[in-house]
Amino acid sequence: MDEAIQLGKLRDKLDEIDNQILILLNQRMETVKKVGEVKATSGGAIYRPEREKSIIQRLENISNQTNGLLNKNAIEALFLEIFAISRNLELPENIAYLGPAGSFTHQAAESRFGAMSSYLSIGSIRGIFREVSSGKAKFGVVPIENSSNGIVNDTITCFSQTNLKIIAEVMVDIHHVLATTVDSVKDIKKIYSKDIALDQCHLFLEDLGLDEIELIPVESTAKAAKIASKEPNSAAICSSVGAKMYNLPILFENIEDKGNNRTRFLIISDFENGVSGDDKTSILVQLSNEAGALVRFLQDFDKAKINLTKIKSHIIGGLSTFFIEFNAHKDDKAVSQIFNKYKNEIKFLGSYVREADDI
Repeated sequence: MDEAIQLGKLRDKLDEIDNQILILLNQRMETVKKVGEVKATSGGAIYRPEREKSIIQRLENISNQTNGLLNKNAIEALFLEIFAISRNLELPENIAYLGPAGSFTHQAAESRFGAMSSYLSIGSIRGIFREVSSGKAKFGVVPIENSSNGIVNDTITCFSQTNLKIIAEVMVDIHHVLATTVDSVKDIKKIYSKDIALDQCHLFLEDLGLDEIELIPVESTAKAAKIASKEPNSAAICSSVGAKMYNLPILFENIEDKGNNRTRFLIISDFENGVSGDDKTSILVQLSNEAGALVRFLQDFDKAKINLTKIKSHIIGGLSTFFIEFNAHKDDKAVSQIFNKYKNEIKFLGSYVREADDI
């Protein structure tokens, strides 16, 4: 068979399949609208991470059983965007994130809520908690820890002062790019970026002799991209999202010194999740100032065979406070017993689907 004829038939087949996919997606969205109408009367939450996880697991099993070419990552990439579009049809909601646009927090938000959602760029973590508490935003996305820089203290402090809950976590691999309008490194006269990003890319800058030119710290990597897009012979160290936002060509990718730099983000809102079967719980704990108090508290988890994954100490309001996480849901029987025993010492922050291993 002539190659052109064969390709034509295959493309006709693809067009037919695409038409069927569109018809089915429209049918899904019609059902989604009806679900939204029911939830609007009952007050049910639109974003249910545990439900989305069960759908993806079911679809992954079907793909495996039928020898499908789509693996879990591919299924997630497709259906997380479908879920995001569906939520916007059910009930459009604002999502507040730590700005500016193009930041890694923005990237984390879009990975869960999709490109079509309504986003609010907020200048501080405290501001995000404030906007979600006031109802101006239904969801907030805040950083909680980075593999290089540790726990974000502002986030812990804000949790201690509000009753908002963690409803999901998002892991983002932090990759920096060198973006510029020039074609050659030798033509770069200055580089803009956030100070921490300049530090994280020190070896790259040194290897290319760029550590000897003017390095200019600015408020964010997104702002660096904006400046470099307009200023001749300049460059920006920024995220790929920031470079694309300002149509700034990327000269080098993945220029950070450490290839395993990750940031964990939390999604916060005003409701609690149901049990998914693979949950993580976060709490704040303030114990009496007496010898052995922390040891006795932790022994209760050991006796209940609950796997503690994180213990970080903080000073909040002059008091020693522990940020603790473990693999279980607050409604699990063993956890409920501990919560009842220490109801005056524990502040529950949220139970949510465990996305990945801890940083």
